[in-house]
Amino acid sequence: MSPGEAERVELTVGAVAPGGHCVARLDGQVVFVRHALPGERVVAEITEVHRGFLRADAVTVLDPAAERVEPPCPYARPGRCGGCDLQHVAPAAQLDWKTSVVVEQLTRLAGFTPAELDRLDVRVEALPGGPLGWRSRVRYAVDAADRAGLLKHRSHEVVPVDRCLIAHPAIRDLPVLADSGARWSDAEVVATVASTGGDVTVATVADGTTTPVSGPPVVREVAAGREWRLPTDAFWQVHPAAADTLVAAVLAQLAPQPGESAWDLYGGAGLFAAALAERVGRSGRVTLVEAAAQGVAAARDNLTDLPQIEIVAARVETALARRRITGPVDLVVLDPPRTGAGTPVVRSVVAAGPRAVAYVACDPAAFARDVRTFTGAGWRLAELRGFDLFPMTQHVELVGLLVPDARR
Repeated sequence: MSPGEAERVELTVGAVAPGGHCVARLDGQVVFVRHALPGERVVAEITEVHRGFLRADAVTVLDPAAERVEPPCPYARPGRCGGCDLQHVAPAAQLDWKTSVVVEQLTRLAGFTPAELDRLDVRVEALPGGPLGWRSRVRYAVDAADRAGLLKHRSHEVVPVDRCLIAHPAIRDLPVLADSGARWSDAEVVATVASTGGDVTVATVADGTTTPVSGPPVVREVAAGREWRLPTDAFWQVHPAAADTLVAAVLAQLAPQPGESAWDLYGGAGLFAAALAERVGRSGRVTLVEAAAQGVAAARDNLTDLPQIEIVAARVETALARRRITGPVDLVVLDPPRTGAGTPVVRSVVAAGPRAVAYVACDPAAFARDVRTFTGAGWRLAELRGFDLFPMTQHVELVGLLVPDARR
């Protein structure tokens, strides 16, 4: 008989899985266990019961793995804040954990063989700055007592906190959390930003409306050799080194040449479009496609000095299907949301005939599915780099180079 919620069971933990879990088995049933490491023997508390699988938290570690460390944050525990999945894992082992997830997804969803994975030499690289104090944008939820805090894992329950150790030091110093006496009676979310340009901002969000509280409503970010000005609630990478790291990887893979044409799909404020435009020059052409009105406005405000960039305000699928952008094109940057680009977009990109595509992915599973579509269309994954843009969490960023397979 399957155990119920809150029951405790002894488990031997197996391999890592996407989502910050490890896989164990209980009487043949799959159990996804958080706060554990492969090879450990643990006492786990069942947190969810589903048809075919269970979820659980390791509450007592009977035989710890060598990679286990004491979580630096007192809130990174079972039943408390769900923001950090891997604080119990040594930093170097976190990179191995994420590499294993990428390899598993490419094997299972993209159909890669061990030889193909060996050729790619898949690995996840750390960014400068260490595993704490990197998050430059933190959104705190507000509880029924008007206190700002963070959410439990897979829950809307708010955990009041006195600090968040992965938050940028300038955000940690803000008087927004309960220990400072702050109360947020008219807010659902307290949004904080510490930009790479030195701006520090607090805003509240209620009913979809953002209201500045302190600091500038438009912040400066520095990346790709440029200064960017963005509303505090506009999308920007949360790790201070992320934007430059991703731009460098994309440019290295695509090697843009003067006079070439490029598409920046899901282009946001234009980070990649600007970098491409500098390389292809005034004789080249870059088309940026973005659906979010805020991203389009930011791109138009920040790219006025680059007339070779055309900005198309549309969903990527719509722009391709209705031929608002057309080939031929030399280079494509695909930076889709977590759900991936999807088959119709991949097929349209292939049909346009670029010589290379740089795919920037925040979800290994979606990336693997799209890579399978590319390979089915006669392309191959020529290079792959992984970056730990989100230390202490299960998230990983990938940049893959896809090219037509000359062997087919």
